[in-house]
Amino acid sequence: MIAFFKAIPFGIFLTLIVALFMGSGGTSGGVLHVFPFDVQYEDFGLDFRLYWSWALFLAGTFLSFFMILMLE
Repeated sequence: MIAFFKAIPFGIFLTLIVALFMGSGGTSGGVLHVFPFDVQYEDFGLDFRLYWSWALFLAGTFLSFFMILMLE
């Protein structure tokens, strides 16, 4: 159970990196459904776009989970 919680940050990182390349290229990734969302913090003057995919997040998290299990 602890290995699953260790895998979540790796799944987030993998999703952000892969979705960034796919989304900025203009594709939705088909089944992965990469979608953009804007992050706006007017207090700090931040305005940027991130790309996300729930299917990619789940796949990356489970991949990381099994790799962590193999290393333990």
